[in-house]
Amino acid sequence: MQKTNKIDVLFDQNHIWHPYTSTENPLPCYPVTKAEGVYLELEDGRRLIDGMSSWWAAIHGYNHPALNHAITNQLNQMSHVMFGGITHRPAVDLCKKLIAITPPSLQRVFLADSGSVAVEVALKMALQYWHTKGEIRSKFLTVQHGSHGDTFAAMSVTDPNNSMHQLYKGFLPEHIFAKSPEIGFFENWDEADFCDFHQQFSAHHQEIAAVIIEPIVQGAGGMRIYHPMFLKRIRELCDEFGVLLIIDEIATGFGRTGKRFACEHANIEPDIMCVGKALTGGYMTLSATLTTEHVAKTVCEGEAGCFMHGPTFMGNPLACAVAEASLALLEQDHSQQQVKEIENIFADRLPTLRTYPAVKTVRWLGAIGVIELHEPVDLAKIQQQFVEQGVWIRPFGRLIYLMPPFIIQPSQLHHLIQAIINIIR
Repeated sequence: MQKTNKIDVLFDQNHIWHPYTSTENPLPCYPVTKAEGVYLELEDGRRLIDGMSSWWAAIHGYNHPALNHAITNQLNQMSHVMFGGITHRPAVDLCKKLIAITPPSLQRVFLADSGSVAVEVALKMALQYWHTKGEIRSKFLTVQHGSHGDTFAAMSVTDPNNSMHQLYKGFLPEHIFAKSPEIGFFENWDEADFCDFHQQFSAHHQEIAAVIIEPIVQGAGGMRIYHPMFLKRIRELCDEFGVLLIIDEIATGFGRTGKRFACEHANIEPDIMCVGKALTGGYMTLSATLTTEHVAKTVCEGEAGCFMHGPTFMGNPLACAVAEASLALLEQDHSQQQVKEIENIFADRLPTLRTYPAVKTVRWLGAIGVIELHEPVDLAKIQQQFVEQGVWIRPFGRLIYLMPPFIIQPSQLHHLIQAIINIIR
């Protein structure tokens, strides 16, 4: 029997479970054989401009020589060793860089597997912190329309009514949800926007272990972009009442919003910060949870004498090596200018889409562009239409959004935007 080199799409359809996809009526999957720069190459030879950065991670594009070198060089040394009782240069070099570029108060780094696990780690840190201090604090305060991951603790601080996880309501711990911010990033601040959060905080602060929030941009919960003053007010309240603040920078970190980290828009520092996604430039799964000396010391003074968490692949050398190389690229290249150029194109092109009847609103910040429609899209149909126009855009619900690699050229970004216009009009 002659073996074919073609990807067995039928086997995939019948046996492989893809993200947020039914096994009974699976969405079409497009076979990709190569990725280079900002292009995904399909098996039939078509090339698609990637507008998603592989779920916001591939900020330097694909098949980058510096990242390829870092990972292959490390592979020749060692692919993995346990992190218990062992350390290695890739982990040390990466953590040095993370401490250098994150807010100055963050001095301790816990390496984890994925963004969701980084959130789990942050929540456990906060709970163990208060346990050591002899206080029972089991609640977290956050805002509606937030999203922090797919694992159980992460789902519990994700909006239970306005997210993909609402069917798990009743199985998850119940936390406190304030109204999400309504004032947009570029709008005039109104203190009334913070009233509900302030009321929820005042009523529950003695039982709150930490506030957890996505800074400036709420991702999977609706791609909402809010005013920095909301975040600043949260920091002030946490300081006043001694409550920990967890900032989830998994989607927003490493330059996506125009700042290295989105919390810089509000000029604040968290007690605990989660990073992931773009950390390795989209090459491997890796995340980190950073915290202050005070939090780390308090956690480790408790009855356990340590922080009770330890992933099997913690500090994986391959992932750490490519992450360190990705951060080095951010230092060397012109990523801030690249993001500014992307933002300028969004600011020029996206407002014109408001004139189309299907469009409810548009918004943008840094290398994030969002078109919100009045009605949800037919994902299978619109995905096919995008592919036929030579672009890869993956909408969800009523949202068509772009998070392209920072290296995208203006002509390529205009192509992405024009593809959206061709469909919605």
